[in-house]
Amino acid sequence: MRLLLLIPALAILGYCKDETVTGHGGADVIWRLAAIDNVPFTADASLWFPEEGVIAGAAPCNRFTARQAAPYPWFHAEAITVGDAACPQLEAEAQFLGTLADMTLVEVIGPVMILSTETGREMVFQAGK
Repeated sequence: MRLLLLIPALAILGYCKDETVTGHGGADVIWRLAAIDNVPFTADASLWFPEEGVIAGAAPCNRFTARQAAPYPWFHAEAITVGDAACPQLEAEAQFLGTLADMTLVEVIGPVMILSTETGREMVFQAGK
């Protein structure tokens, strides 16, 4: 009888799997931005997924955090919070964070992560250390 009760409980727990990019190859990696819309991004910018539903990162001038709870392959960076330090690369930071906010799809292919929109815009990230 106990076994019969255990089977449905285990089945329910199976549905608790992380369905965001974190559970589909995006976790445990620092993703370094290589290009926006096929143009190399020369400033330093990176992001990582420290836990389900959370984005953290380093923009050219400031660190940032955001929420991302959309199921894979969808992507939606929301509630982006960023520091207020100024630096010579503030324009690059605005481009990075603005483009990140526009992204709606994510694909992780080994050491490459591509964020994109349905209109063809994209951000290409490389796995880094």
